[in-house]
Amino acid sequence: MKYILVLFAAFFLLGCEKQNESILDQYSTKTIQSIFEKENTSGCFIIHDFKNNKSLVHNSARLDSAYLPASTFKIINSMIALETGVIKDEKEIVKWDGKKRFVDAWNRDHNLETGIKYSVVWMYQELARKIGKERMSHWVKKAEYGNRNIGGKIDLFWLNGDIRITANQQIDFLKRLYLNQLPFEAKNQETVKKIMIVEQNDSYTIRAKTGWAARVKKQMGWYVGYLENESNVYFFALNMDIRNSEEAKKRKEITNKILETLTLKSL
Repeated sequence: MKYILVLFAAFFLLGCEKQNESILDQYSTKTIQSIFEKENTSGCFIIHDFKNNKSLVHNSARLDSAYLPASTFKIINSMIALETGVIKDEKEIVKWDGKKRFVDAWNRDHNLETGIKYSVVWMYQELARKIGKERMSHWVKKAEYGNRNIGGKIDLFWLNGDIRITANQQIDFLKRLYLNQLPFEAKNQETVKKIMIVEQNDSYTIRAKTGWAARVKKQMGWYVGYLENESNVYFFALNMDIRNSEEAKKRKEITNKILETLTLKSL
């Protein structure tokens, strides 16, 4: 009987150990570092294996440095607009004001689907003005988003105002969104998850959003989101310095190279 109990315990421990194995265990921080170095880029990156509660990071010191969220704020802005009834769903049209902007795709009517896809600044500024400072502040604080400070103009605070968020906080926010644990109606969280899809096939789905703080002296960029497959979810956040518009393209390029190197885009 004692032998059977010992054998059972051994199998139990082995089973637990196997469950804690992560694909990320096969790599080191140098794997990510080399990609940043090849692109001659300064920044940080974290990818988190949700099922096994393990992370792989590059430049861990920067993960807790707070920066403007820039257009990654469109994720929560969308939810607040839906929650407050400023916009009823992802299909409702927001009329273009007729002013020509430097991005051709912005110069037309948009809805939440296309607005987040093309990162249409004027549309989200319009939504923010309709939400208003009081309601915006209430929901940002309730969602425990970044430093929760929306100081600055209501239609600019995420671009050059006082709000700040770290890469680790981005991951936490995305986890709560994935689990529908943010303080918004579940249907509104599901709508935002749907419009965040940037890549989808039979193996995986990637939901993500770029950000570029271009209105401040020291420009920086984001790419945050998560890759979901049948068995697991991998949350990621990239934060990097941007010196010119060409470097802005590297946000997605570096992230995709990391996901491919970790074989997450071939599962």
